[in-house]
Amino acid sequence: MASLPPVLLAAAVVALFILTVIWWRSRASADVRESERAHDAARERDPPVDIGETYEFGVTEFTDHHSGERVAVGKVQGFVVFTEDVPDSVNEGDVIRATIMSFNRDNTSADATYDGRA
Repeated sequence: MASLPPVLLAAAVVALFILTVIWWRSRASADVRESERAHDAARERDPPVDIGETYEFGVTEFTDHHSGERVAVGKVQGFVVFTEDVPDSVNEGDVIRATIMSFNRDNTSADATYDGRA
């Protein structure tokens, strides 16, 4: 079996690398577009939660929200809720109860305070 000349092999490797980069960038662009579409859709609907009401939902992650403190992130009917004052014993996947305190300026998410485990 004949081997490929080194120049041809190098060209194939470079071409494969370029195609991989193009594919990766187009996939990332699609993810960004989908995120923007979801955000726009959220801005067009009324929030499915009310200020002062308590809701139960699963914690999907923890983040440092605008308060600078660790907050739990969860969703109520696809609506993002950032919950403050969550004890360290709460983990991702746990179901909690929280009271809605306010909405962000576009009503695409809400801030809540922790009331306990569900």
